Amino acid sequence: MTAAGSGSRRVPIEAQRIDAPLTGSAVFLTLTLDKGTDAAATVRDVLSSVGETVKNVAFRDLDAALACTVGIGADVWPVLTGRPLPAELHPFTPIVGAHHTAVATPGDLLLHIRSERYDLCFELERQLLDQFGDAVEVADETIGFRYFDMRDLLGFVDGTANPVGQALPLATLVDDEDPAHSGGSYVVVQKYVHPIAAWQALTTEQQEAIIGRSKADNIELDDAETGQKSHKTLATIEVGGQEHDILRDNMPFGSPGTAQFGTYFIGYTRHLWVIEKMLQRMFIGEPVGLHDRLLDFSVPVTGAAFFAPSASFLESLGDDAGT
Repeated sequence: MTAAGSGSRRVPIEAQRIDAPLTGSAVFLTLTLDKGTDAAATVRDVLSSVGETVKNVAFRDLDAALACTVGIGADVWPVLTGRPLPAELHPFTPIVGAHHTAVATPGDLLLHIRSERYDLCFELERQLLDQFGDAVEVADETIGFRYFDMRDLLGFVDGTANPVGQALPLATLVDDEDPAHSGGSYVVVQKYVHPIAAWQALTTEQQEAIIGRSKADNIELDDAETGQKSHKTLATIEVGGQEHDILRDNMPFGSPGTAQFGTYFIGYTRHLWVIEKMLQRMFIGEPVGLHDRLLDFSVPVTGAAFFAPSASFLESLGDDAGT
């Protein structure tokens, strides 16, 4: 794809598949880099050919929409790329509110694998981990699935406010504000677990007031003019009269047998500060002290930030000039 910029500007860079459709299955794989001297060289080699690995698996069913987006963390960016950090990239910063904390957890690489078929996700993950070998360790592996009509396990439609059409690259892809990294996207991931029994003890009206949308038909509800704001309002970022969108590819995860259920939040954005401001509003509150009541039923257990460079950038990591 070609990334669109503000106004008539265009970014002649092939982006990764940030715009890949929400699929029936996904794997969210967070990795840490081994400290050995050969690890970086191995990882560079694997990342530079990840597109070919995807093709080798995807040919089994071209209609299954197999895709893999790669994100690189700030701590390993210099050693893996040998290039300056993207302008806003830094490690995820914990956000400590009066009642809830957005935790930071280890993560050097992110692999966001998605397909309509889980077996293709499984096979691609297996091949990539075989290629990485001892160069990486798995910090977190979460398997997501589509639940009914794009709902989370709390019963509400997720991702309603995602940008579409030309608004999608405008919201997610860096342009000439950081030309060395145009066509890339900042990525934030958080794994939330839900105390389902406590949530289900609420009435539908109480749940709708927390979310800010009707449960059955996903209609946006008006907030009270003063006091506690809904999740919908706190997660909407408006600066100077302009709304700043992000792309959410959230998916439910969990197993009835383990009694652990949750939502894996993954947000792609052109500007990292947009998601950071969203999380500050949720965890600290706006006004301060009135946190997002959804956090009373969604507990974050991971948190990490990455930059997903363009596909062209990834391919160049295999060149001597890019190391």
